[in-house]
Amino acid sequence: MTISVCMIVKNEEKNLAGCLDCLTSIADEIIIVDTGSADGTKEIALQYTDKVYDFEWIDDFSAARNFAFSKASMDYIYSADADERLDKENQAKFLQLKEILLPEIEIVQMYYCNQLENNTIYSFDKEYRPKLYKRLREFIWREKIHEAVTLSPIVYDSDIEIIHKPHGNHGGRDLQIFAKMVANEETISKRLREIYAKELFIVGKEDDFAKAEEFFKQWVEEAADEDELKQAACVLARYYRTKGDTAGFFKYALKVTVLGGCSEMCCEIGQFYYDCKDYAEAAMWFYNAANETEALLSLAYKEEIPNKRLEEINSK
Repeated sequence: MTISVCMIVKNEEKNLAGCLDCLTSIADEIIIVDTGSADGTKEIALQYTDKVYDFEWIDDFSAARNFAFSKASMDYIYSADADERLDKENQAKFLQLKEILLPEIEIVQMYYCNQLENNTIYSFDKEYRPKLYKRLREFIWREKIHEAVTLSPIVYDSDIEIIHKPHGNHGGRDLQIFAKMVANEETISKRLREIYAKELFIVGKEDDFAKAEEFFKQWVEEAADEDELKQAACVLARYYRTKGDTAGFFKYALKVTVLGGCSEMCCEIGQFYYDCKDYAEAAMWFYNAANETEALLSLAYKEEIPNKRLEEINSK
């Protein structure tokens, strides 16, 4: 089978060549869509392919990726980012996959590695992600009687590992897009709400929280399940604690604790008492974060953060 490598890029002159050097052996065509680079990204791209396109950035990654996919002409599309790398071993695995992949396979998942660097929203250092897609899907009728068209894609889990090597965190960029969606009263899916909560909680600044405040207050009121309520309440509790609104902080902290708590909220309560210099009370909450509850937004709030605070308290 043949592969179109499709990428969207912006100001990636530090990353792009390293990524494309890994992909030239597996790609039958390379398609690069530039969303407004002000550096040498496009010049580097043209050294590898003549299929370089401009796409006006509209704060919509899906629109840009769909445009890139529309330019593909091979059997399968490999969606790559400039900060990804395939080492020699995994390039060889990819070439082998090209030889043996059954034509009925529509999606190939690959391991995405190195997720815990740069304070990303992901709680796993290695996880499967769909990366290779059949360009044209065939709809087939199944069963001799009560026939039906197969709707679920056929997915193959490969052993290929993609190394994620970001030069920084993209949380600030993402939070700007979320804030714009909220301001425009756009519908935000359950999946994106969870990501919004994670990015706010991990890298959000006071202005990001302020822009999101009313959205998350409404989310608390309309949450479809306990986990959703906890996620939204954690964001609000963090915001009110950092701005010194004690009543607002405990309003949302108590909503989570009566539902069994979570590591993030235990850390927030622990930090509240730590700042009050009530170290015995703080230690109890940090202990609960590490040992009695589970993380909802970031694994760091069950592992690194409470254990670091406990060490600091014990040294006092």
